[in-house]
Amino acid sequence: MSATERNILQTLIELENAVKALATTNPKPNLSLLFNRIDALTDQLPIDTDATLVHYLHRKSYEKARLWLEGRDTENQAGSCRQT
Repeated sequence: MSATERNILQTLIELENAVKALATTNPKPNLSLLFNRIDALTDQLPIDTDATLVHYLHRKSYEKARLWLEGRDTENQAGSCRQT
């Protein structure tokens, strides 16, 4: 896993934790900062990055991207786009 992929995974986990805490956290976390960070990191991925990961990130399928990065892609359900 590349450094950029590790940073994406870390940010995806941070996003997941922030979303889980929304009901009890005050003030509410600024999720747009995390979304922007994910987008910026996605733009840094090299051209030869696995197409499935890039697809998940571009489609904002963040849970699928996290599972893929964790080596758990077989747990992902097929999406409506029929690619994955």
